[in-house]
Amino acid sequence: MNNGKIRVGITHGDTNGIGYELIFKTFADAEMLGLCTPIVYGSPKVATYHRNALGIEANFSIINSADQAEDNRVNMLAVFEDEVKVEFGVTSEEASRAAVKALDKAITDYKNGDIDVIVSCPVNENNLTVEGYAIPKPAKYIETSIGEGKKVLDIVMNEWLKVALMTDDMALKDVPTNISAQAIIEKIAIFYATLRRDMRISAPRIAVLALNPNDTEEKRGKEEQEMIIPAIQKLAEVNVCAFGPYQAADFFGSGQYKAFDGVLAMYHDQGIAPFKALLPNNNIHYYGGLPLISTAVDMGPCYDIAGKGEADETPLRYAIYQAIDAFRNRNNYDEPLAHPLPKLYHERRDDSDKVRFAVSKKRENAAKEHQKQK
Repeated sequence: MNNGKIRVGITHGDTNGIGYELIFKTFADAEMLGLCTPIVYGSPKVATYHRNALGIEANFSIINSADQAEDNRVNMLAVFEDEVKVEFGVTSEEASRAAVKALDKAITDYKNGDIDVIVSCPVNENNLTVEGYAIPKPAKYIETSIGEGKKVLDIVMNEWLKVALMTDDMALKDVPTNISAQAIIEKIAIFYATLRRDMRISAPRIAVLALNPNDTEEKRGKEEQEMIIPAIQKLAEVNVCAFGPYQAADFFGSGQYKAFDGVLAMYHDQGIAPFKALLPNNNIHYYGGLPLISTAVDMGPCYDIAGKGEADETPLRYAIYQAIDAFRNRNNYDEPLAHPLPKLYHERRDDSDKVRFAVSKKRENAAKEHQKQK
């Protein structure tokens, strides 16, 4: 790999789902191999089973380590030697374990500098377990593994809209107690930096949704008055363009979202339900705020169509595009900061005393010359 192609690590996801179908269909297009060098973290045996079941002509090269990956081909890296029983459409701990092992190995190779980005195929987030222990969602798992103390911001996105959540995975009754002005500021700071650095939006505009439904200033709730509005005002002091709070129904219903680069919703259904109602297809997750650039398709294993050849590979294709773009954008953004130009000028010194004395000396010499002439 000496031509500078981006090395994309692709995890195979739930082995009873549609992951391999997405991968095979994506790289059936030869142009994809011109964009990157794919390294699939999975199992050659499982991949072959899927290929035969789907009746797809898909070629891949088996490698023993990521540094053996070659350009212009799909590189298949075995992350386990165990026999894994493939049962399309069935939830199993075997399939879950295989998904986690693929992600683990990809993270390890990223740490070693063998790949540049990670793109994840679908997993069953409700069944991420290993030896009976529950595993956090992929975004949190990557944060724990490689965050270096930084917090991940899971952004659900497509080319028209980007939505992040203030809270997630909690009952609605618990949302107010998990919102604070400081937490809002921290989330928006990550969102803003991700939009600027990884997506190269020079001055991102972020909309902040209200928690409570009242639309008039007099009837605004405690959270808006004491947390959301003060957070927005504080961000304005450091030139972060955050606006709101907006009522979700009017904001999405009237198309106001089109005027913003990102939206911060207070809870899951407030942001994700309208997002998917307006834009149901080809959505992905972008994990912002981390040293690692990582994306994932916004879909589950689709057990109902697994093994039937009906899966649409477009989300995986888009996830790969976004990872590649973000990698390039981040490098371009960081390069001038890493190598600042040297000073091209010297500060002017105060030579006023020298000038004053020089003038006096000049006058003294002129006076002497005048005396000689006399």
